[in-house]
Amino acid sequence: MMRFTLPRDMYYGKGALEELKNIKGDKAVLVLGGGSMKRFGFVDKALGYLKEAGIETKLFENVEADPSVETVMKGAKFMREFQPDWIISMGGGSPIDAAKAMWVFYEYPDTTFDEIIQPFSFPTLRKKAKFIAIPSTSGTATEVTAFSVITDYSTGVKYPLADFNITPDIAIVDPELAETMPAKLTAHTGMDALTHAIEAYVSDMHSPFTDPLAIKAIQMIFKYLPDSYQGDKDAREQMHYAQCLAGQAFSNALLGITHSMAHKTGAAFSTGHIPHGCANAIYLPYVIRFNAKNAKARYADIARSAGIEGDDNQCVDILCDKIRDYNAKFDIPKTLQEYGIQEEEFKNKVGHIAELAVEDACTGSNPRPVTPAEMEKLLTCTYYGKTVDF
Repeated sequence: MMRFTLPRDMYYGKGALEELKNIKGDKAVLVLGGGSMKRFGFVDKALGYLKEAGIETKLFENVEADPSVETVMKGAKFMREFQPDWIISMGGGSPIDAAKAMWVFYEYPDTTFDEIIQPFSFPTLRKKAKFIAIPSTSGTATEVTAFSVITDYSTGVKYPLADFNITPDIAIVDPELAETMPAKLTAHTGMDALTHAIEAYVSDMHSPFTDPLAIKAIQMIFKYLPDSYQGDKDAREQMHYAQCLAGQAFSNALLGITHSMAHKTGAAFSTGHIPHGCANAIYLPYVIRFNAKNAKARYADIARSAGIEGDDNQCVDILCDKIRDYNAKFDIPKTLQEYGIQEEEFKNKVGHIAELAVEDACTGSNPRPVTPAEMEKLLTCTYYGKTVDF
């Protein structure tokens, strides 16, 4: 038996943020990131709508990019002191992911982080609060997913938490929030969304319910991402919806090793964090080559849905070329070496990273099984730009 879970309600379109004035409750904590939502006036709008709803609201601010275990625990403590019946998070994937994890420790103070690392092991939520997610970026789709990515900076490892309990109750997908994204963030989040849709379509867990969502998202992303990158507001709106479709697909079909690799390399090197979407964009063509041994026909389906013609082998080749062309257009490096990772450090760490990536929660649904030795070879190809021929 399989499961398909989405938020109970989605409100979308320009001005959808106004739905906040219609929710019922007494107290809310609004979880925010670094300040862009305040600068562009969206926090004041949200607070105004919540005041209309008669809801007392406190802010938990400054969630960092790639939120940490420490931030999650600090936020949960803040919530336990205030006792909200709504947890609302607005911004990019980081504050929403952090708020999802805070939710668990707010309702279950004695739970430990180690206890929820195992996928689909969360305790039952909604004993104290419900959850609203309002994305400002067009990539993670965390507003509709059962996932949260939290970083343990003591080890440099990102943990993808997974449980249908943390699928938000309400998603508010208002494209006006996404109009504020700078070009580089638009590119990285857009390629993240493309990776979500492609990995969902080839996942071992794909289904007749997820396939149409993934394919439609892929078509929309290939069509609208270049203009969205240039700042076109209509394209930004369509990308905001496309990434949400991709999220609905992968939340139920799960992902693959592109994400496993991104999770385990994002905070691993001394040059600093590799943005998640950037890492996915670098790895995706290499992973397609690796997985095509088992999923060639599925990748060919994707290619044909994007207007690519030819036999299955030609479709896979052209699909990889198309993704590389998009990366070049968006100034995304072709390799980890080009990104700036030092060769000696890469060689010293790649074996351990490979082991962690194989153990990542996303690896289990990848269409081709992978060993640590194969993962090390694959990562090495992504470092030097070598052809994946194994």
